[in-house]
Amino acid sequence: MPRVSRALIDGGYYHIVTRGIDRRRLFRCKHDYEYFLAILKQYQHSYEVKITNYCIMPNHIHLLLKAIKASDLPKFMQSILQVYAVTFRKRYGSVGFIFQNRYKSRSINNDAYLLECARYIERNPLRAGIVDNLSRYKWSSFSYYAYGSTDDIIIMPNLLYSGLAHIQEKRQEAYIKYVSEDRPYDLIVDKVFKIR
Repeated sequence: MPRVSRALIDGGYYHIVTRGIDRRRLFRCKHDYEYFLAILKQYQHSYEVKITNYCIMPNHIHLLLKAIKASDLPKFMQSILQVYAVTFRKRYGSVGFIFQNRYKSRSINNDAYLLECARYIERNPLRAGIVDNLSRYKWSSFSYYAYGSTDDIIIMPNLLYSGLAHIQEKRQEAYIKYVSEDRPYDLIVDKVFKIR
């Protein structure tokens, strides 16, 4: 049966998730994470796709992005996943697929959801028990928003972030508090993406 094409629109926001086949680790060491981030940075400049939030977990990836040119989104995803997979197979002597099925994407039709989606994405390491404080997790956009850290992946910040406060320090405090809140909504998104 042929795959159903994704409904994409120019300027649309999308929550993208992909994971390792059989939930296997995609990132085994610091170099793997750094390499994948370098791929994200490179291909954002090749396609009209801008990442606003992300979290790279050991066995799956979350991206919140704006597809300025909708037709570039599948090309962007194909490029980053293929390039990473080729290198992963060479590095670890692996054969076959490393990603499970094709990536999942959910269109964000309501701008009000942009910050909620960012909160969900960046809480992943905390919810998975990898860290007890999100400031200790290096492979997400959390520190960019919470502490003003430099992040080459974020070319276009989350649309709703600036509305948290007029002063940067207060905005960062509000963001930390907002992301720290545990919500039942997280479990619903887990089920939609079949994360847990």
